[in-house]
Amino acid sequence: MPIRKELRYLYPIDWKELSAQIRFVRAQGRCERCGRPHGTWVWHLGDGRWWDAEQDVWRSGTGRAVAWPSLEEQQARLKRTRVILATAHRDHDPSHNRARNLLALCQRCHLLHDRAEHRRRRWLRYRARWAVSDLFGLSSHSRARPAVAKRF
Repeated sequence: MPIRKELRYLYPIDWKELSAQIRFVRAQGRCERCGRPHGTWVWHLGDGRWWDAEQDVWRSGTGRAVAWPSLEEQQARLKRTRVILATAHRDHDPSHNRARNLLALCQRCHLLHDRAEHRRRRWLRYRARWAVSDLFGLSSHSRARPAVAKRF
């Protein structure tokens, strides 16, 4: 995942090398949560289950072998996605760059890992915008609070 411009100074100069070390040496080019291989196209059902072509088996979102989905389910929901590994911070702090704090995750697992942090940041941005509009009288909104995005 790209590094946000305002957080770039928190990452070490050798971040690309460190990230490559975690993704391709330690994790051997596979997601450390679900086992999806980097750079390949995989068939998935959208709920975490994916087809492991190397082993000829369906796997769950945690990488375990699962029963084959029904033919109707496959026809209705089967999608193809290219897997790209990214390095994630276990504690969501980009200044903590020790190997034990880093994970090699595919897009799906990375989004699931960061879900609570993304929700927290979205809430903070929303509250900051609301405060600024109240402070400077940029009120194009009524005093009733606008609807908040649906929480998952």
